Amino acid sequence: MAKYEYSIDCLCHLSIFPLLGSVGSQPMRKFRCVSLSTQQLNIRNLVSYEKQQVPVDAIMFITSKGIKICVGPNQKWVQAAIKKIDQKRTTKGK
Repeated sequence: MAKYEYSIDCLCHLSIFPLLGSVGSQPMRKFRCVSLSTQQLNIRNLVSYEKQQVPVDAIMFITSKGIKICVGPNQKWVQAAIKKIDQKRTTKGK
């Protein structure tokens, strides 16, 4: 039960809104961070990330379950998580 409480709590701290362009130029939805979670995430559950600068400077982590969570890019644990994901990608590519 505690696992679900953490997930719900974590999801309450982030906001991701789809931004839509004109129909001809951007047919797919693009999600952007507009607020950031302040909680540290379990690095083992993160499989990917995207960097963004607009509308806020953020890293959007994607979990193994497909959940997108936005965090500030300057935290030490965030940099460690990015490094670990990059190492996994490099290892997979070989």
